[in-house]
Amino acid sequence: MRVPALVLALLTAAAVLTGCQSSFAGLRLTVATGNIDGVYYQIGSQLAGIWADQLGIAKPKVLRTAGSPANIQQLHDGSADIGFSSADAIDTSEQGPRKLRALARIYDDYIQVVVRADLPIRDLADLAGRRVGVGVPNSQVQLVTNRILTAAGVHGITPVGLNLNDSISELHAGKIDAFFWSGGLPTPSIATLAGSVPLRLLDLGTDPSGVLHTMLAKYSVYGTALVPAATYGAGNASVTTLTVPNFLLVTDRMPNDVAEALVKALFDATGKLVGVNAAALGIDVHSAIYTQPVPLHPGAEQYYRSAKL
Repeated sequence: MRVPALVLALLTAAAVLTGCQSSFAGLRLTVATGNIDGVYYQIGSQLAGIWADQLGIAKPKVLRTAGSPANIQQLHDGSADIGFSSADAIDTSEQGPRKLRALARIYDDYIQVVVRADLPIRDLADLAGRRVGVGVPNSQVQLVTNRILTAAGVHGITPVGLNLNDSISELHAGKIDAFFWSGGLPTPSIATLAGSVPLRLLDLGTDPSGVLHTMLAKYSVYGTALVPAATYGAGNASVTTLTVPNFLLVTDRMPNDVAEALVKALFDATGKLVGVNAAALGIDVHSAIYTQPVPLHPGAEQYYRSAKL
């Protein structure tokens, strides 16, 4: 009787161990984020570890990219499974065989036109004839910059393709006079710059070109918000600017159970994400379902239904 009992015990133990294994064993994921100093990369890197722990999988590979347009392209061509993107970089009419689907709306960015306060630049038209940081090629910053300048009818600037850190360095050195940025408030590296160079944000709400009205009428993805006075230095007034939501995207190739598990892990770990970057304070389960123009992934919908949203 001892041998059968031992066999039974071993079989039982094996069954228990098998039951403890992840139902996602063997799953490999790649996440397209942004530059190493940006919010996408910081939050994406943290999420990769969280997803590995929560789903019981190998840690997803985190890609550094130029930002939203590059991430969307990698989702379309299958070189990334998950990607961060701002809503304005998404064109749902050009998707190819892999259709974009959203896991969540995560947080909103503020469009910031940063100028040296010691220069006579009060409106967008005053940028004409000046060197201006417009974002790196194939980035959301470059995209929204071009839209704003076109809407405002501004010509004659010297565009310089720089990422945020290089824009800050060049403005500090006096090599550029202004730069465009899309990010949270305050953006820490810009706040640090304001400690050594007087800065001012341009008010898009009062710009003589009517750029704010034009942008809102033409592009439904943008909203408006007030940037508090002294965000980047004492003595500055509050200004009105554009905002744009950010999404966590996948494609319709992702299985429903994987998508649901990714979303659950996201909201289970928001506290950890806030510790990495304050922009994560904007991640809220109640607003996460508003991902127009991208449909929610069915697996994400299942999570939100279970959360009774």
